[in-house]
Amino acid sequence: MDLAVVVLAAGEGTRMKSSLPKVLHKICGRPIISYIINAVQNLNPVKLIIVVGHQKEKVMENLDDGIEVVAQESQLGTGHAVLVVEQYLSDYEGSVLVLSGDSPLIKSETLLELVRLRENSMATAAILTAKLKDPGGYGRIIRHGNEIIRIVEEKDATVDEVKNDEVNSGIYCFDNVKLFDFLKDVKNENQQKEYYLTDVIGVIKDNGEKVVSMMVEDEDEILGINSRRQQAKVDEIMRKRINYRLMDEGVTFIDPDLSFVGPDVIVGKDTVIYPLTFLEGKTSIGEGCEIGPSARLVNATIGKDVKIQNSVISESIVGDGASIGPFCSLRKGTEIKKRAKVGTFVEIKKSEVGVNSKVPHLSYIGDATIGDNVNIGAGSITCNYDGIEKHRTIIEDDVFIGSDTMLVAPLRVHKGAMTGAGSTITLDVPAESLAVERSEQRMVKDYLKKKLKKNNKGEND
Repeated sequence: MDLAVVVLAAGEGTRMKSSLPKVLHKICGRPIISYIINAVQNLNPVKLIIVVGHQKEKVMENLDDGIEVVAQESQLGTGHAVLVVEQYLSDYEGSVLVLSGDSPLIKSETLLELVRLRENSMATAAILTAKLKDPGGYGRIIRHGNEIIRIVEEKDATVDEVKNDEVNSGIYCFDNVKLFDFLKDVKNENQQKEYYLTDVIGVIKDNGEKVVSMMVEDEDEILGINSRRQQAKVDEIMRKRINYRLMDEGVTFIDPDLSFVGPDVIVGKDTVIYPLTFLEGKTSIGEGCEIGPSARLVNATIGKDVKIQNSVISESIVGDGASIGPFCSLRKGTEIKKRAKVGTFVEIKKSEVGVNSKVPHLSYIGDATIGDNVNIGAGSITCNYDGIEKHRTIIEDDVFIGSDTMLVAPLRVHKGAMTGAGSTITLDVPAESLAVERSEQRMVKDYLKKKLKKNNKGEND
């Protein structure tokens, strides 16, 4: 099946009250327009054209290579937006699917069914419609019996026409050759003085051509986004779609309404997601994990049987059987290997923690390589920054770092070595050695008695 697709993404979206183009606002962490592009790309179109206008450079920056972009320099309406792509489709004959860039819930299966309807019926146009409990803001479908006569925008509709609950989705399939001939007859005789794409349906009918329609089964699919409230509503619907799909694949959500998962996230079966967990970007989670509560994972790769609670993990890797948190931060470039433990109030950045190693609590590990079976005592820090450059700390296998050790990089602690609690280590530590750096403990006898006597004398004076 030959198919061309035109996505209209030139509008400003004034009701969003934003400096960002409407189609770049996010649903479940991804730009609105990306969902429409994914849906139509599943149909393998021979041409995919995005019509841009308002802040076109920003929109173009968010499009993949290979997508054709056409600019609508003057915002003269949806009919004019389609007309500007005529020359780019001049050598194409077949179906052209036209849809808005602000309806991210539309499914590929629905679009395919609409295209097939037009082609099988040999109609000039096929329209996707819906019946809504609250049709406010949508153009109304005007019929004579079962036959569509025209589409009227709500602001131009009569009182009786506004009462009609069948609405236009803004999604159409046309005969490409005939479409542009009829578009040239569309007038801008309306309140907005714009050329509406909806008006081409009346022109097609007036010329004796066939128009068919298909009513969508799930009205959520046609929901467009023109305001922050509508954005929140669509985000909620999309989030439920994602979570329900994962549950069907074997993932447990303690409360799916309080778990936020992006569309590109992969979660293995028998993993449990606790409330107030955010899984974003290209995050991948293996089987049998426990994630949350109150965890945020961004572009993280998590192995099997991992436990993560009350923690933030960004662009990091966590191996099978590891335990993270509570209240832990793994920053970009960190790798936690199998069965390692990173505990309470620990921050790790651009570092590697080896198999069966532990950083249990209250530590900062930055720019470090930690071997296997290492224990990092509470309050220890790799002092990686000298004020100008970052330096690396290397801790080999089977090392024991005493509590409150300051490891001043560049530094290597060799295999099986130990550091004494409260030490500041500035020199490499040989294998199987103990490094201690402390000042001599000084004892002041009767200190409290002398202090009280001094204070009492001051008060008497």
